[in-house]
Amino acid sequence: MKAVVINAFGGPEVLAVQEVSLARPGPGQALVQVMAAGVNFMDTGARRGLGAASPLPLTLGAEGAGVVLAIGPGVTDVAPGDRVAWYYVPGSYAQQVIAPVSQLVPLPEDIGFETAASLMMQGLTASNLVFEVHAIQKGDVAFIHAAAGGVGLMLTQMVKLLGGQVIGRVSHADKVDSVLAAGADYVVIGRAGHIAGQVERLVGKHAVNVVYDGTGNEGFSESLNLLDYFGTLALFGPFMDPIAPIDIFSVPRSIKLTYPVVMHHVRSRETLLAHAQQLFTWVRTGRLNVNIGQRYALAQAHQAHRDIESRRSTGKLIILPQA
Repeated sequence: MKAVVINAFGGPEVLAVQEVSLARPGPGQALVQVMAAGVNFMDTGARRGLGAASPLPLTLGAEGAGVVLAIGPGVTDVAPGDRVAWYYVPGSYAQQVIAPVSQLVPLPEDIGFETAASLMMQGLTASNLVFEVHAIQKGDVAFIHAAAGGVGLMLTQMVKLLGGQVIGRVSHADKVDSVLAAGADYVVIGRAGHIAGQVERLVGKHAVNVVYDGTGNEGFSESLNLLDYFGTLALFGPFMDPIAPIDIFSVPRSIKLTYPVVMHHVRSRETLLAHAQQLFTWVRTGRLNVNIGQRYALAQAHQAHRDIESRRSTGKLIILPQA
């Protein structure tokens, strides 16, 4: 079967399609035909060898949806022919993947593979941010950096579902319409470190209850300036720009700083299934829309990485391995 493989860490040019052989699924595993794989910014960090670099050669990708082809000994939770989705199974930029059954979520017939592959990682990330990291209350004002990205559009919709107000930041004017369509009350345009004045004119000084920031250092000081007393600054994303060491005594207005991790939101299979079902229900009932920005074949994975790293893409980017 074909997979996107890197044999050296580097830029998008290291991504190449190769023939790969997989072993049969072992205990607790399933062999899955990948119908759609999500492209996430974390994939670009893995490509560059950041974080806990995996041994080479390496098949990238972690999120996707597909059909179970075979199961390992003793597996009872899934069966061949089942439609499934997942938020974290390394090696998902491929026609097939060996997946831990504990990571597979049953996919309802009325939720398409492309939708599921666009929903799992960023939907669960957004769910964590609005329910557990800062439980959105009616009337809360949320500021969302990179609001036109996959997580940003999910966050915008969820904050509105829970009765909050959204101010989204985008880097370019051509992204404004997509954020407004997701339900944002206001959109500001500019770099992360140069928007406080715009926000203050909209809602006043120190009027934001929560800032969701996947950019890191660029907007850190500005984000603190936006927050009200006891507000929350939620930094998320594994490869954001590094933040300089913080003097905790300098943090103003009893602001809470947190770096939430989606895996903590789904620490058990029961919570993974419950939160995934919530996402599917919202999609099924039209309360949550999935915005697919671009589709790519396996051989175009390098372009998908260029597009997501350019910060000019809007919505979710997905790879279709069977195309």
